[in-house]
Amino acid sequence: MGAADDISSSSSDFLNNSDTQVVLNIYDLIPLNQYTYWFGFGIFHSGIEVHGKEYGFGAHDFSASGVFEVEPRSCPGFIYRCSIPLGRINMPPLEFRTFIESAASEYHGDTYHLISKNCNHFTDDMSWRLTGKCIPGWVNRLARLGALCSCLLPESLQVTTVKRLPEYHEGIEEDGSESLATSTKSTEIDDTDQAKHLLSPTSVSGDVTFVKEAHK
Repeated sequence: MGAADDISSSSSDFLNNSDTQVVLNIYDLIPLNQYTYWFGFGIFHSGIEVHGKEYGFGAHDFSASGVFEVEPRSCPGFIYRCSIPLGRINMPPLEFRTFIESAASEYHGDTYHLISKNCNHFTDDMSWRLTGKCIPGWVNRLARLGALCSCLLPESLQVTTVKRLPEYHEGIEEDGSESLATSTKSTEIDDTDQAKHLLSPTSVSGDVTFVKEAHK
């Protein structure tokens, strides 16, 4: 068997490998988490890993997909803490790609909100749709507490759109699907935006690819 046959066989195995683990990857947003974590409280980012890629949700100022993908456990700007297996699913990679692109149309960057629609709401929703399970409650406890007393939170923490401009470049993934690679460039940021800055992976440079939303 030649090299071309080996490549063809590997591609076929990838496309037909339907069984995969769904994993929640959790990151610390602030160093203080190392102390508050043991009391079931902290500020966390999470991404959901499926078929060897991790998917998260971040903020930008545009009515376009805020869902992005990175290498597992390496989301730039955050400190990896732990991984929690959520269950196994039987879904081919191309079918999952269709699923996540459809989900991206529901999670635009300009709809991100710390209390009502953050990265952990996204992973909880994806987990429920894929496995029928919710993510652990402590991951998004800050948002639930904030929802109960949002009137006490400063506006800068209630509105979390980050002043970043994603630059999209269409590309083709190994499975033949299109993706949107992005780099980011800063616009002027005032003091009230500093709290928002913490909440989005687009606030730092790194190997982040935005998922192109499905056309309806």
